[in-house]
Amino acid sequence: MPSTANIPHKPPLKGGLKNSMLYAPQNFDHLLGTAGFSDQLLKNHFTLYQGYVTNTNKLSDELAALMKDGKGSTPQYAEMKRRFGWEFNGMRLHEYYFGNMSPKSNSVASGEFQERVAKDFGSFENWEKDFKATGSMRGIGWAVLYYDQMADRLFNVWINEHDVGHFAGCRPILIMDVFEHAFMLDYGTKRADYIEAFFKAIDWKVVGERLEK
Repeated sequence: MPSTANIPHKPPLKGGLKNSMLYAPQNFDHLLGTAGFSDQLLKNHFTLYQGYVTNTNKLSDELAALMKDGKGSTPQYAEMKRRFGWEFNGMRLHEYYFGNMSPKSNSVASGEFQERVAKDFGSFENWEKDFKATGSMRGIGWAVLYYDQMADRLFNVWINEHDVGHFAGCRPILIMDVFEHAFMLDYGTKRADYIEAFFKAIDWKVVGERLEK
Protein backbone atom coordinates (compact mmCIF):
# COMPACT_ATOMS: atom_id res chain seq x y z
CA MET A 1 0.00 0.00 0.00
CA PRO A 2 1.62 3.32 -1.03
CA SER A 3 2.15 5.92 1.65
CA THR A 4 -0.14 8.92 1.76
CA ALA A 5 2.47 10.97 3.58
CA ASN A 6 3.98 13.97 1.89
CA ILE A 7 6.86 13.09 -0.40
CA PRO A 8 10.15 14.31 1.12
CA HIS A 9 12.02 16.79 -1.01
CA LYS A 10 15.69 17.26 -1.67
CA PRO A 11 17.49 20.31 -0.24
CA PRO A 12 18.33 23.10 -2.71
CA LEU A 13 21.61 22.66 -4.52
CA LYS A 14 24.40 25.10 -3.78
CA GLY A 15 25.03 28.07 -5.99
CA GLY A 16 21.47 28.37 -7.24
CA LEU A 17 21.88 25.37 -9.54
CA LYS A 18 18.91 23.42 -10.80
CA ASN A 19 17.36 20.82 -8.53
CA SER A 20 15.52 18.40 -10.83
CA MET A 21 12.94 16.05 -9.34
CA LEU A 22 12.31 18.13 -6.26
CA TYR A 23 9.12 16.11 -5.93
CA ALA A 24 8.26 12.61 -7.12
CA PRO A 25 4.70 11.53 -7.96
CA GLN A 26 3.00 9.19 -5.53
CA ASN A 27 1.50 5.94 -6.76
CA PHE A 28 -2.24 5.68 -6.19
CA ASP A 29 -2.88 2.56 -8.27
CA HIS A 30 -4.38 0.88 -5.19
CA LEU A 31 -7.50 2.98 -5.88
CA LEU A 32 -8.19 1.14 -9.13
CA GLY A 33 -11.37 -0.87 -8.70
CA THR A 34 -12.93 1.67 -6.32
CA ALA A 35 -16.71 1.40 -6.53
CA GLY A 36 -18.25 4.34 -8.38
CA PHE A 37 -15.02 5.22 -10.22
CA SER A 38 -14.06 3.57 -13.49
CA ASP A 39 -10.44 2.56 -13.90
CA GLN A 40 -10.21 4.75 -17.00
CA LEU A 41 -11.36 7.83 -15.09
CA LEU A 42 -8.87 7.15 -12.30
CA LYS A 43 -6.00 6.48 -14.69
CA ASN A 44 -6.75 9.73 -16.54
CA HIS A 45 -6.83 11.54 -13.22
CA PHE A 46 -3.52 10.01 -12.09
CA THR A 47 -1.91 11.16 -15.34
CA LEU A 48 -3.21 14.68 -14.83
CA TYR A 49 -1.84 14.68 -11.26
CA GLN A 50 1.55 13.50 -12.49
CA GLY A 51 1.58 16.48 -14.85
CA TYR A 52 1.31 18.83 -11.88
CA VAL A 53 4.30 17.13 -10.26
CA THR A 54 6.31 17.45 -13.47
CA ASN A 55 5.43 21.12 -13.88
CA THR A 56 6.19 21.89 -10.23
CA ASN A 57 9.69 20.49 -10.70
CA LYS A 58 10.12 22.22 -14.06
CA LEU A 59 9.09 25.63 -12.73
CA SER A 60 11.33 25.21 -9.71
CA ASP A 61 14.28 24.62 -12.04
CA GLU A 62 13.39 27.49 -14.34
CA LEU A 63 12.88 29.96 -11.50
CA ALA A 64 16.27 29.01 -10.05
CA ALA A 65 17.88 29.53 -13.45
CA LEU A 66 16.31 33.00 -13.82
CA MET A 67 17.59 34.01 -10.37
CA LYS A 68 21.05 32.70 -11.22
CA ASP A 69 21.01 34.86 -14.37
CA GLY A 70 19.94 37.96 -12.43
CA LYS A 71 16.45 38.02 -13.94
CA GLY A 72 14.47 38.04 -10.69
CA SER A 73 12.86 41.39 -11.54
CA THR A 74 11.62 40.39 -15.00
CA PRO A 75 7.96 39.89 -15.99
CA GLN A 76 8.89 36.34 -16.98
CA TYR A 77 10.04 35.58 -13.44
CA ALA A 78 6.92 37.18 -11.93
CA GLU A 79 4.51 35.19 -14.09
CA MET A 80 6.35 31.94 -13.48
CA LYS A 81 6.38 32.64 -9.75
CA ARG A 82 2.60 33.05 -9.80
CA ARG A 83 2.22 29.91 -11.89
CA PHE A 84 4.28 27.93 -9.40
CA GLY A 85 1.50 28.27 -6.80
CA TRP A 86 -1.01 26.84 -9.28
CA GLU A 87 1.15 23.83 -10.16
CA PHE A 88 2.25 23.12 -6.58
CA ASN A 89 -1.27 23.31 -5.17
CA GLY A 90 -2.56 21.21 -8.05
CA MET A 91 -0.01 18.58 -7.08
CA ARG A 92 -0.60 18.70 -3.35
CA LEU A 93 -4.41 18.92 -3.43
CA HIS A 94 -4.53 15.81 -5.62
CA GLU A 95 -2.31 14.00 -3.11
CA TYR A 96 -4.69 14.91 -0.30
CA TYR A 97 -7.68 13.93 -2.47
CA PHE A 98 -6.41 10.52 -3.54
CA GLY A 99 -4.97 10.03 -0.06
CA ASN A 100 -8.39 10.36 1.59
CA MET A 101 -9.98 7.76 -0.71
CA SER A 102 -10.19 3.99 -0.28
CA PRO A 103 -11.19 1.17 -2.66
CA LYS A 104 -13.46 -0.11 0.12
CA SER A 105 -16.94 1.39 -0.06
CA ASN A 106 -18.13 0.53 3.45
CA SER A 107 -15.93 2.80 5.56
CA VAL A 108 -17.72 4.88 8.19
CA ALA A 109 -16.59 8.03 9.97
CA SER A 110 -15.29 7.34 13.47
CA GLY A 111 -17.28 8.42 16.50
CA GLU A 112 -14.50 10.85 17.42
CA PHE A 113 -14.69 12.55 14.03
CA GLN A 114 -18.47 12.70 14.16
CA GLU A 115 -18.34 14.25 17.63
CA ARG A 116 -15.77 16.81 16.47
CA VAL A 117 -17.76 18.03 13.46
CA ALA A 118 -20.96 18.01 15.54
CA LYS A 119 -19.28 20.51 17.85
CA ASP A 120 -18.96 23.06 15.03
CA PHE A 121 -21.89 22.12 12.78
CA GLY A 122 -24.50 20.90 15.27
CA SER A 123 -24.43 17.33 13.98
CA PHE A 124 -22.54 15.07 11.60
CA GLU A 125 -25.52 15.24 9.24
CA ASN A 126 -25.38 19.05 9.21
CA TRP A 127 -21.68 18.95 8.37
CA GLU A 128 -22.23 16.42 5.59
CA LYS A 129 -25.01 18.49 4.03
CA ASP A 130 -22.87 21.61 4.17
CA PHE A 131 -19.84 19.87 2.67
CA LYS A 132 -21.91 18.41 -0.16
CA ALA A 133 -23.54 21.81 -0.77
CA THR A 134 -20.07 23.36 -0.96
CA GLY A 135 -19.00 20.77 -3.52
CA SER A 136 -22.19 21.33 -5.53
CA MET A 137 -21.54 25.04 -6.07
CA ARG A 138 -21.43 26.13 -9.71
CA GLY A 139 -17.96 26.36 -11.13
CA ILE A 140 -14.79 24.32 -10.96
CA GLY A 141 -12.74 23.90 -7.84
CA TRP A 142 -12.36 21.91 -4.64
CA ALA A 143 -14.40 21.36 -1.50
CA VAL A 144 -12.18 21.25 1.59
CA LEU A 145 -12.79 20.61 5.26
CA TYR A 146 -10.24 22.82 7.01
CA TYR A 147 -9.19 22.84 10.65
CA ASP A 148 -8.20 26.21 12.09
CA GLN A 149 -5.92 25.41 15.02
CA MET A 150 -5.86 28.98 16.33
CA ALA A 151 -9.64 29.07 16.75
CA ASP A 152 -10.03 25.28 17.23
CA ARG A 153 -12.72 25.28 14.58
CA LEU A 154 -13.64 23.42 11.41
CA PHE A 155 -14.72 25.07 8.14
CA ASN A 156 -16.07 23.72 4.86
CA VAL A 157 -14.33 25.83 2.22
CA TRP A 158 -14.63 26.31 -1.53
CA ILE A 159 -11.31 26.67 -3.32
CA ASN A 160 -11.65 28.27 -6.73
CA GLU A 161 -9.02 26.92 -9.11
CA HIS A 162 -6.00 25.64 -7.11
CA ASP A 163 -4.43 28.75 -5.72
CA VAL A 164 -7.42 30.90 -4.77
CA GLY A 165 -9.52 30.56 -1.63
CA HIS A 166 -7.19 28.74 0.76
CA PHE A 167 -7.60 29.60 4.45
CA ALA A 168 -4.18 30.76 5.65
CA GLY A 169 -2.69 28.62 8.41
CA CYS A 170 -5.49 26.03 8.30
CA ARG A 171 -4.94 22.31 7.93
CA PRO A 172 -6.79 20.37 5.17
CA ILE A 173 -8.66 17.41 6.66
CA LEU A 174 -10.83 16.22 3.75
CA ILE A 175 -10.43 17.13 0.09
CA MET A 176 -12.93 16.58 -2.73
CA ASP A 177 -12.02 17.41 -6.31
CA VAL A 178 -14.95 18.93 -8.22
CA PHE A 179 -13.17 19.81 -11.45
CA GLU A 180 -14.96 18.17 -14.37
CA HIS A 181 -12.10 15.75 -14.98
CA ALA A 182 -12.84 14.14 -11.58
CA PHE A 183 -16.26 12.89 -12.62
CA MET A 184 -17.53 13.70 -16.14
CA LEU A 185 -16.19 10.56 -17.82
CA ASP A 186 -18.37 8.46 -15.49
CA TYR A 187 -21.19 10.82 -14.53
CA GLY A 188 -21.45 13.46 -17.22
CA THR A 189 -23.00 16.56 -15.66
CA LYS A 190 -24.47 14.63 -12.70
CA ARG A 191 -22.11 16.05 -10.12
CA ALA A 192 -24.43 15.08 -7.24
CA ASP A 193 -24.08 11.40 -8.18
CA TYR A 194 -20.29 11.74 -8.21
CA ILE A 195 -20.36 13.36 -4.76
CA GLU A 196 -22.41 10.45 -3.40
CA ALA A 197 -19.90 7.99 -4.89
CA PHE A 198 -17.02 9.97 -3.42
CA PHE A 199 -18.54 9.84 0.07
CA LYS A 200 -18.77 6.06 -0.20
CA ALA A 201 -15.07 5.98 -1.11
CA ILE A 202 -13.77 8.21 1.70
CA ASP A 203 -11.09 6.65 3.89
CA TRP A 204 -12.37 7.93 7.22
CA LYS A 205 -9.35 6.53 9.04
CA VAL A 206 -7.07 8.88 7.10
CA VAL A 207 -9.47 11.79 7.65
CA GLY A 208 -9.54 11.10 11.40
CA GLU A 209 -5.76 10.88 11.57
CA ARG A 210 -5.39 14.24 9.83
CA LEU A 211 -7.68 15.83 12.38
CA GLU A 212 -5.89 14.21 15.31
CA LYS A 213 -2.54 15.58 14.15
